[in-house]
Amino acid sequence: MKFMSFGRKALLAAALVPAFLLQANAQEIAESHLNAARAAVTAIKATDQFDAILPRTAEALRGELLRKDPNLVQLINTIVNDKTVMLAGRRADLETEAARSYARVFTEEELNGIAAFYTSPAGQKLLLDGPIVVRELIRAADIWQQGIARDLALEVGKELQAQVPAAEPATDGTAAPAAKSGG
Repeated sequence: MKFMSFGRKALLAAALVPAFLLQANAQEIAESHLNAARAAVTAIKATDQFDAILPRTAEALRGELLRKDPNLVQLINTIVNDKTVMLAGRRADLETEAARSYARVFTEEELNGIAAFYTSPAGQKLLLDGPIVVRELIRAADIWQQGIARDLALEVGKELQAQVPAAEPATDGTAAPAAKSGG
């Protein structure tokens, strides 16, 4: 009987520790700092990429349930829709956690600066067109890398050929190893 009591106490303690730690973290961050973090998170659209999680999860569940029992299509659709709408309010929890994460890394002043920039016309343009620029930069870096690799191989091949006259260039422009003399 004592073991059960100890087990329950340990389980309760283990369950309370994360809640206590979260509460302690929340107390360490001033409300104005969290507000600045919320503004920055909103400005940079930090959590927008997660908007589709609940709808995708609901659709996956709906599909799974309909495969198991296609006769309940109307009931399944109604229940999944109702429960999805009910859970939509929990989206705010993600915003709060994102704000806490940013508040732990950035000062309140930095967060205010981030929010100010990303709500400006230049910041909005960066959010909108930044991914396009990154794709173009990656494409340019690939082309640049291929050119550098080609030119490096050619230059090394020329230098090897100049310093080791017996070496003959390979068909790809690099130098072939010099033939060993018999002996």
